[in-house]
Amino acid sequence: MSDLITDPNGGMPRLLTIMRALRDPETGCPWDIEQDFATIAPYTIEEAYEVADAIARRDWGDLRGELGDLLLQAVYHAQMADEAGHFNFDDVVRSVADKMVARHPHVFGNESRDKSAEQQTADWETIKATERAARARKGVLEDVALNLPALMRAEKLQKRAARVGFDWPDVSHVLDKLAEESAELVEAQGNADPAAIADEFGDLLFVVVNLGRHLGVDPETALRGTNDKFTRRFAAIESRLAETGRTPQDATLDEMDAIWTEVKQAEKAAASS
Repeated sequence: MSDLITDPNGGMPRLLTIMRALRDPETGCPWDIEQDFATIAPYTIEEAYEVADAIARRDWGDLRGELGDLLLQAVYHAQMADEAGHFNFDDVVRSVADKMVARHPHVFGNESRDKSAEQQTADWETIKATERAARARKGVLEDVALNLPALMRAEKLQKRAARVGFDWPDVSHVLDKLAEESAELVEAQGNADPAAIADEFGDLLFVVVNLGRHLGVDPETALRGTNDKFTRRFAAIESRLAETGRTPQDATLDEMDAIWTEVKQAEKAAASS
């Protein structure tokens, strides 16, 4: 065993050496050896969400561990790529470092830092368009990842289109579109057409994401907050019913709704005090 593997101060070289050892066809871990890009990808996504969860909980000790787990995913993919002759970890680091330098000419080049956030965004999109052209990708939306969560991808598509001028001029137009799509969903529901209902429901969600973007609200964050709120209030319903030896299955909808309203009012009163 390499001394580096057991060296607590080995840093990044230590982790890279550990991964090579895990993937060694002769002496490595059977499970790790069997994995490929497709089987590891779900773990990569999971680790990214766990990083976000630790941040949301402001658990900095947990965040340290979760960032390590996410870093391991990058090392894992890079090791498999190295074995296949595609690229290695140094190539990954060089690529992202070069990208950051190229995309920040106002920091690492001769351009002025005296520009608005809007101008920096426009400059960023211009640089990315040049990069896409160099990779023979000509479409503005072409490299928006297909496997992003749907709400996140919708927002990313809208932002990308907005950067080249395809956007409503103000939020009032988005609200008008929201009313239009709501009416179309009601019409589809009235026609009892499942395919049309699903299509119109998707359109409505897309406009809601657009509304959030215009209001400066991140849809994933907003929905996550509402999920937490729903969980908290429903737990309060369960707790209140448990005081009388009952469960939600034993209560009527009116009873549970009344408790929900009480909890909601109590939360609002506490927030305003």
